[in-house]
Amino acid sequence: MNKIVSLALLAGGIVLIIAGVSATNSFSSDVSRFFTGSPTDKAVWMLIGGILAAVIGLGGTMRGSKA
Repeated sequence: MNKIVSLALLAGGIVLIIAGVSATNSFSSDVSRFFTGSPTDKAVWMLIGGILAAVIGLGGTMRGSKA
């Protein structure tokens, strides 16, 4: 995988994780947590997507370039 793409995935993943954590602390997430016991689906998907993108990006940057 190209190093630039890997770095972009890593940076995008970190941004999504930060946005997901922020969304879990929002008012709508508090209301959802009150009624369902869990934060909003949007917050959960942002966290999952951010973690996956960060892991893939980190893995790509750690691999040695074969070319």
